[in-house]
Amino acid sequence: MSTLEIRDLRVSIATEQGTKPILKGVDLTIRDGEIHAVMGPNGSGKSTLAYTIAGHPRYTVDGGSITLDGRDVLAMSVDERARAGLFLAMQYPVEIPGVTVANFLRTAKTAIDGEAPAIRGWSKSVQESMSRLRMDPAFSARNVNEGFSGGEKKRHEILQLELLKPRFAVLDETDSGLDVDALKIVSEGVNRAHDETDLGVLLITHYTRILRYIEPDFVHVFVDGRVAEEGGRELADRLEDEGYDRYLAARA
Repeated sequence: MSTLEIRDLRVSIATEQGTKPILKGVDLTIRDGEIHAVMGPNGSGKSTLAYTIAGHPRYTVDGGSITLDGRDVLAMSVDERARAGLFLAMQYPVEIPGVTVANFLRTAKTAIDGEAPAIRGWSKSVQESMSRLRMDPAFSARNVNEGFSGGEKKRHEILQLELLKPRFAVLDETDSGLDVDALKIVSEGVNRAHDETDLGVLLITHYTRILRYIEPDFVHVFVDGRVAEEGGRELADRLEDEGYDRYLAARA
């Protein structure tokens, strides 16, 4: 069983006003096949957790650890983390002018596997995944995310997830900006990847609507850089009714 383990993680960023602590001692354990939802108000540290796992240089780790099956993730470069099986779906996917979707996907697959996939089988896999995500095949010849709508960018993120087959996926507000139809299609893609590869998922979201389609095993509420409460799906349902006011009131 693969395990992504976060222990007493403390993270800060540099601002014009000085160093600002964001994460203040986070503990979280994700095993393969588990789906963890991280919820909380704006500014609670959810996205900081995602980008720290991925290795974004803006964030400074002041203490604690992240390990993948005992290996020190914080000692790995960004590409080493990807090859080890970590995947980040960004809230705001970036455009990459001059690089087509087809070239991007095959290059990423080659980097992760250490060898290029056979053209015929790979092309078939890409076409099948794009069809399931209801993406126009013409998108494979377009530059990565250039001119894509918000929903198209998110579908492309899940296309990568399906094709690259990571061990753990961090999905940072993947539901942001999606209409009802796109949300359902993207959620179905996440569920397929989970079911086919026993993918471990860390799903970061403000709202419970995506949890109608992606059923969490565990729910963690982030407030002020810490885990304020943990539970099962019932905790998400309660947040739908009550919001985050009681956590914010307790912090004040």
